[in-house]
Amino acid sequence: MKLSIKSIIKKIAVPIIIVSVFFVLLFVNFAGVFDFLEMKTYDFRVRLFADSYRTSDDVIVVLLDQPSIDWANQERGWGWPWPRQAYAELVDYMNTAGAAAVAFDVIFSEPSVYGPEDDEVFINADRNFKRSIHTVFFSSSWGSVYSWPQELNTKTFDLRGFDPIIFRYDLLNFVNNAEERRTGAQFPIPGLMNTAGGIGNITSLIESDGIVRRARLFNLFDGKAVPGLSAASLLVAGSGMEIAYDEKARAIRWENHTIPVGKNGGSLLRFKGGNLDKYWPYSAKDILQSADAYARGKEPLLPPEDFAGKYVFFGLYAAGLFDICTTPMSSTYPGMGIHITMLDNILNDDFIRESPSILAPLMSLLAIGIMVILVLYSSHITITVAGSIALITTITGIGFLTYYLGYWVLIVFPLSGAIFAFLAASIYKYATEGSQKRFIKSAFSRYLSPSVIEQIIVDPSKLNLGGEKREMTAIFTDIQRFSSISEALQKEYADEGPKVLVDLLNLYLTEMSDIVLNNGGTIDKFEGDAIIAFFGAPIWTDQHAVLACRSAIKMKKRELELRTEIMKSDGAFYTPLSKLIDDKVIRSERPLYTRIGINTGDMVVGNMGTPNKMDYTIMGNAVNLAARLEGVNKQYDTNGILISEYTRTKIGDAFVLRGLSRVRVVGVNTPLRLYEMLELREDASPAMLDMLGLWEKAFNAYENQDFTGALDIFKSIYRENNQDRVAKLYLDRCEKYAATPPSPEKWDNGVDNLTEK
Repeated sequence: MKLSIKSIIKKIAVPIIIVSVFFVLLFVNFAGVFDFLEMKTYDFRVRLFADSYRTSDDVIVVLLDQPSIDWANQERGWGWPWPRQAYAELVDYMNTAGAAAVAFDVIFSEPSVYGPEDDEVFINADRNFKRSIHTVFFSSSWGSVYSWPQELNTKTFDLRGFDPIIFRYDLLNFVNNAEERRTGAQFPIPGLMNTAGGIGNITSLIESDGIVRRARLFNLFDGKAVPGLSAASLLVAGSGMEIAYDEKARAIRWENHTIPVGKNGGSLLRFKGGNLDKYWPYSAKDILQSADAYARGKEPLLPPEDFAGKYVFFGLYAAGLFDICTTPMSSTYPGMGIHITMLDNILNDDFIRESPSILAPLMSLLAIGIMVILVLYSSHITITVAGSIALITTITGIGFLTYYLGYWVLIVFPLSGAIFAFLAASIYKYATEGSQKRFIKSAFSRYLSPSVIEQIIVDPSKLNLGGEKREMTAIFTDIQRFSSISEALQKEYADEGPKVLVDLLNLYLTEMSDIVLNNGGTIDKFEGDAIIAFFGAPIWTDQHAVLACRSAIKMKKRELELRTEIMKSDGAFYTPLSKLIDDKVIRSERPLYTRIGINTGDMVVGNMGTPNKMDYTIMGNAVNLAARLEGVNKQYDTNGILISEYTRTKIGDAFVLRGLSRVRVVGVNTPLRLYEMLELREDASPAMLDMLGLWEKAFNAYENQDFTGALDIFKSIYRENNQDRVAKLYLDRCEKYAATPPSPEKWDNGVDNLTEK
C-alpha cells in the first residue's frame, strides 16, 4: 500500500514540478534574462558555419587599400584624399563593362579639395553611368539636413501593407525623448546627390549588446522609405520600387525576393566569413590600371567583361580610413561588409529566419517534461545522467542544425528548462525517495553487498517485506573448537585474552563475510564464530547455488592465507596461539579451521520479528539441513565443505566434488547423498582429477559391498595424500567390513544414520 501511495504522490508531483518550472522560466524569459546568453550562442553558430556558405558570384568588392594609396602617390602624384577623378575613372570603367550597379560606401559630403572641376568630372561620370549609388547617413542625434531635399528625385520604396510594422523603421522609436529630437541626415554634395542613379542609406542596426546582426531593407526619413545601400543597388539595376509586407509570413515580398523581417524591422544576416576575402576583393589600383590600359588599347589586367552585370561595392580599406563595426564574426568587421552581406542574402534568398515565438516555450515545456520524468522514473543514476546529457545535446544539436538550414531556433530557454527541471526533480527525489534509499542502505548495509543494495534502491519491489517462499541456497560456517580456544585464551591471558579473542574473531568474520557479500550473498547473522548466509534473496538469481559454492571455496582458500598471517612470529596472535598449540587445544597445521555446510531448497525469507525489532532472515527445513551439514563435516573429517545432493543438481560441472555416503541427519528421515567439495574445476590439479577418478571406482565398490576391492583403491588414495582423512575413514571402514561383513540391517543399503547435529 505504501508503494502505491508513493506512486500516486509521484504522479501528482510530476505535473506540478513541470508547470512550476515552466512558468517561472517563462517569466524569466519574458523579462529578457536569457537574451544575452541566447545572442552569444547565436553568434557562436554564426562563426561556426560562416565558412560553409558560398558567396554570390554577382557581388564584387573594390577596396581603396594601402597598396592603392602608395601606387597613386608614386605613379600619379595623388596625395590623400584622392581627387574625385579617380572615382570617375572607376565609374567610367564599370560603365564600359556594363556593371549592374556601383555602390560607394563613402559619403562625399564636402566639395573636392582639388576644386569644382574635380567634382564635375565625377558628376559627369555618374550622369553617364546612371547606376552609381551614393550614401546617406541617418542619425537621431546629429545631421545637417532634417527633411528630404526637394531637388532630389531618386528611387525610394513604395510601401504596401507596412502599417503594422512601419514604426520599426523610424529611428526615433528607438531613442529616449524622441519627441524632443529629430532625425538628421548627411547627404553627399548636391551635384553627386542629384546625378546618382540612387541614394542608399548606411545606417547600422545595432542591438542592445552593441553587435550588428541584422540590417534593414530601408529606413524612414521625412516620410520616405529610403533603401539601404544593398537595396539601392537592386533598384538602380532595374528592380521595381513596390514592396509589400506579408504579415503572416513575417516577410517583405519584393518581386521574386522574400526578405524575412524580425526585431526592429531588421533581417537576420547570414554572414559568410570573418572579412571580405570570400568576395575576392579587387584593389582600386588594379581597376585604375586596367581602365588606363583599356583606354590606350592595351590588354587590361582586369578585363571589362569581368564586371558585366555585377553589383560593385567600393569602400575604403586602408588603416585609419575604413569604418568598422562589431558583428558575430568580429569586433573589427568592415562596415561595408554589412551591406554586401545584405545584398548577397537577397540574391541567394538565404537569410536566417527567426523561428516562431511559440517554439522556444514549447521546446522548453517538452524538455522540462522529459527531464522531470527521466529523473523521477529512471531506474539508475547512469540512465538519468546519460538521458540528461542526451536531452541537452539534442536541444543544442537542434539549434545548430536549424541554423545551418537557415533558422534561428532559441535554445537557451529550452536548455535552461532542462537544467532547472533536473535540479527541481532531483531535489524532490532526494527529499522524498532519498529517505527510502537511506533507510534501505542503513537497514541492509550490514548484510548485503553494495551492488545488491543499489539494485534494491533502484527497484524496491525486489525487496518483498513480510516474507516469501522461494528456492535459495543457505550456507552455514563454524570454526572448529572455537569454544575451547575462547576458554583457553581467557584462562591463560586474563587481561589480554578477551582482546586477542575479539581481534581474531573480527579479522576472521570480516574476511569471510566480505567473500559472501562480494559474491552477491546476504549475511543473515553472526552467532559467535558462526556465519549464516544465503544466496538468491533479496535479489533473485538462478545462480544462487553456484555463488554459494564459489564463496565456500574462496573462504577456505582465504582461511589458508589467514593462517599464515596470524602465525607470523612478530604478530599479536603468535604467542597466545602457540601456547594453545602446545597445550593441544588446536592443531599446529590448522590453528584456524572452518567447517561449511551448504544446502539448496525452498526457504522462507523476509523481515521477521516485531514492529520494533526485525531481522531479514531465512527459515525452513532446507535451512536446518544446511546447518546439519556443517556439523556433519566433523563426523566425516572432511576438508571443510559439505553440500547436499539438492545443491549438487544446481551447480553443473563447475566444481570438483566427490560423493560420500547417503545419510539420515537428525530430524530428517529421508536419506540424502552428501558431496565433499574440493575445488573449482578450473583450478583443479591433474593429481586431484586423477584421485577423483579412483575415488568414484572405490566408492562404487564400497556401496556394492565389495569392501576388498574398495580397500585397495582407498589405500592407494591415502598413500598419495596421507592428509586425506575422508579416504582414511573409508579405508578403515573397508578393513572392518572386509573382516566382518555388516548384517543387512546394519548396512541399511549403505546409509549412515547420524545421531549428532
